[in-house]
Amino acid sequence: MVQVNNLFKTYKKGFAPALSGVNLTIQKGDFFGLLGPNGAGKTTLISIICGLSPANIGTAYMNETDILRYPEKIKKYYGLVPQDIALYPSLTAEENLRFFGRMYGIPGNTIKSEVDFWLPKMGLSNHRHKKINEYSTGMKRRVNLIAGILHKPSIIILDEPTVGVDVQSRVLILETLKEINSKGTTVIYTSHYLEEAEDLCNRIAIIDKGRIIKEGEPAQLIAQENPCSNLEDLFIKLTGKELRD
Repeated sequence: MVQVNNLFKTYKKGFAPALSGVNLTIQKGDFFGLLGPNGAGKTTLISIICGLSPANIGTAYMNETDILRYPEKIKKYYGLVPQDIALYPSLTAEENLRFFGRMYGIPGNTIKSEVDFWLPKMGLSNHRHKKINEYSTGMKRRVNLIAGILHKPSIIILDEPTVGVDVQSRVLILETLKEINSKGTTVIYTSHYLEEAEDLCNRIAIIDKGRIIKEGEPAQLIAQENPCSNLEDLFIKLTGKELRD
């Protein structure tokens, strides 16, 4: 589904590159975790994969489409759920979702049926006419997720989808992602919650200082690095205990 080869990205001349020769393969149906400390290059890599930022060197493909040459063509393949809430605060949940549905080119009747399906499923039936600026963080995150999957993309890309939410919202969001993935949708996911990532992901890549330092199945990677007993142990061993900005 996604193939990245020798990607380099530098934002300012004379500064260390944000990405330095990244190679990555994400297969159809993966629940893929992209993990790393702050400033490791995760957001830069996601921006390139989504066609939102060019690379200086390298190639990237989504569904065999050249992302760097044809960024507009890949938009139909993926849904992006950003860490920042990408909703209009003065509009209601239903108004936001209708707006995004039209942006995706979804027919009006289909938008209505999708909204009528997802709002109750995400526990928002009684809040569909409430403005987003009146929502809790957990409620905003749930609508943010719906907005990214409304058009039924073959790939969902999520940047910290459960950050700052209550336990109930977190459980519902993760169960929803598992269900969507079980039906064949590829999920690319970043998180600092390593226990969560270990439970969800069939494959992960750990990135630091712009380089992929480990990639594979979590259990196998943990077993290869003694005395690691879980993903957090592995992560700390590979990236160190030094605090990041």
